[in-house]
Amino acid sequence: MTEIALRVMGAMAADDGVVARVVEAARENSPEVARLPEAENRRHIATLLAEGAAHLERGDGDFSAARALGADRAAQGVSIAGLLRGVHAGRAEVIRAGVEFARATGVDDTSILDFIVDVDSYVAAVERHIISSYHTAESRLTRDLNTQVLRGLLVQDSALPDPVELHRVGLHLGGRYHCVVSEVTDPSHARALEQRLHAFGGVHGLVEGRLAGVSHHPPSWPDDDAPLLVVSPALPVAALRGMYPMCSQALSVASARGARGVHRLTDLAAETALASHPAMADTLADEFLHALNPKSAFHHELVATALCYLDHGRRIGATAAVLHLHANTVRYRLDRLVELAAVDLGDTAHPHRSHVLTTLHTWWALRTWIDRGTTGS
Repeated sequence: MTEIALRVMGAMAADDGVVARVVEAARENSPEVARLPEAENRRHIATLLAEGAAHLERGDGDFSAARALGADRAAQGVSIAGLLRGVHAGRAEVIRAGVEFARATGVDDTSILDFIVDVDSYVAAVERHIISSYHTAESRLTRDLNTQVLRGLLVQDSALPDPVELHRVGLHLGGRYHCVVSEVTDPSHARALEQRLHAFGGVHGLVEGRLAGVSHHPPSWPDDDAPLLVVSPALPVAALRGMYPMCSQALSVASARGARGVHRLTDLAAETALASHPAMADTLADEFLHALNPKSAFHHELVATALCYLDHGRRIGATAAVLHLHANTVRYRLDRLVELAAVDLGDTAHPHRSHVLTTLHTWWALRTWIDRGTTGS
């Protein structure tokens, strides 16, 4: 840096009048900056000028004051456009004041041009650091606000967000939204999934260590193309915290059976309700399947075939196709299971029992028995 730039910048940093001029220019050109206390503007400008003089002298690249300015304006809610209007106006005023100082000390026009280049280079670097720090702080503040709003919407012991907070994250009190809960807990993976969910609107973030959110539209993509997500029906804001624990329970049930992709809460309703009564499940399994040997691979084949049969609407052909078996093999296994265990796999209604409930009891007993563990040797 030229000797002239060092001398002029030092003089401006020590001159309260220059500080006042730069502050006034910034406030006149940016209404958002003008809404801040003038003392706040003066503090930042004075520090930037002093830091600039030291930077030109040492060339140490210290832009901490610039970064502080960007972060503070983000926290104060000043838009990036409003901030830049003030920065550009202040930048022009600094150069104008510097030219006046140089001319007053007899500096020739060629040297003044060199000074303008030197100072403008520094001020441009200051502007880059202000912008970078602003965006970093804005991103952090957005995540913090998202987390605060989501906790208020989804977690029982948190205060409900007020209408202003909801508006800031793009929601409103009279809207209806889908509760979304994912199995993702790794923050780096959560950010990637959050980006995908932005396409469906709403707000998402880590809640109780897991990526969750509130969406305008239900997410949708192929089952093999994403981690597991459970999505509730669209509900009023006040009802979302009742959905969150149910979605979390349903997520655990679906995860236990290796499910992936997006699943509606209502599709998992029966499994989730049944999973909350493990003692009843064990009672059913023991009552219906006590004659089966948990260490028998053959008995596991019988139970797995029966489960597949019930899951596919009691259709022999569909079951055989899924299990890659001959239809006669499926029939044989179903017949053997009925001989060994007290299960009802019939496809006709019993005159004294609910066909739906009988099927449910049978399915629950079979699922519980096979989930207890793998076969022994």
